[in-house]
Amino acid sequence: MNRRQTIPKHLRYTRQQFDADFPTDDICFETILAQRFPGGVAHCEKCGQDRKHYRVTGRTALACDHCGNHIYPLAGTIFEKTTTPLRIWFQAMYLMGSTRCGISAKQIQRETGVTYKTAWRMFRQIRSLLSDPDTQLEGHWVEMDECYVGGRPRGNKRGTPKWLDGSKKAVVAGVVERKSGKGRVVARVVPDASKKTLQDFAHEFILPASTVFTDEHPSYTGLDKTYTHHRIQHSAGVYVKGDVHTQTIEGFWSLVQNGIRGVYHSVSKKYLQTYLDEYAFRYNRRDLGNLLFLAILARVSEKVSSKPSEPTPETQPA
Repeated sequence: MNRRQTIPKHLRYTRQQFDADFPTDDICFETILAQRFPGGVAHCEKCGQDRKHYRVTGRTALACDHCGNHIYPLAGTIFEKTTTPLRIWFQAMYLMGSTRCGISAKQIQRETGVTYKTAWRMFRQIRSLLSDPDTQLEGHWVEMDECYVGGRPRGNKRGTPKWLDGSKKAVVAGVVERKSGKGRVVARVVPDASKKTLQDFAHEFILPASTVFTDEHPSYTGLDKTYTHHRIQHSAGVYVKGDVHTQTIEGFWSLVQNGIRGVYHSVSKKYLQTYLDEYAFRYNRRDLGNLLFLAILARVSEKVSSKPSEPTPETQPA
């Protein structure tokens, strides 16, 4: 067992550092403000041009220094209309980013004192920031596999393949780059494991010049028309044959399934994609160490759903 700190010093971000950087709600608000409007400069709808804005005392609003028109930096973010203190939101993001297997809403309830309903909603909102819908794998070698998430099938005969057992499991398709690329992964909930579904998924995320490694699942037959395709025969007890294997993507499936089983216990198909987004976000940024929290925080300003000038109720917390 390695008893030494394995994270390089420049990638460490401890709880003590977090508490020092974000001691109050005002500091958290100023952080969001600096991300969205560096230097306090924002577009004023009334003036029709960029103007300097200043904080309105006691409110989460900015006022134009020329006409006094208000804008609301939290509008369109996951914090819009929230009555939960911003520091608790930041704490939840820090805890989510500092663990490798995820953290449950029940644990956030215990650590922050909010209700379970509030903790669950916060995590759902934070996970909405973690999706990467436009990811395109650029590695030359790509592994592809499918995974089945859900309860144990009932009445399944021994030896029946998972895709034929008629269970209620959710089907997840995934692709991952080998080390020759950036090592990124994409995982999506798909309707089924049919040939059309899996090959459409492959064509969406894998470049035509790539070499694709899969197992012997029948739905992968025909990939060689678009890619250089190699298959490993798991049914024959062969899992690695030179460079032909699917160990990388199966390692990711292990992280997801062990995390769901050990932390969340059960995830419905309705919300499964958001959990996959969380695990993929963490996996694709595994070289950030404990700085993953800062990457999550940066997403708040990157994914804004409405204009910052859209007013919100004056009852928002300061």
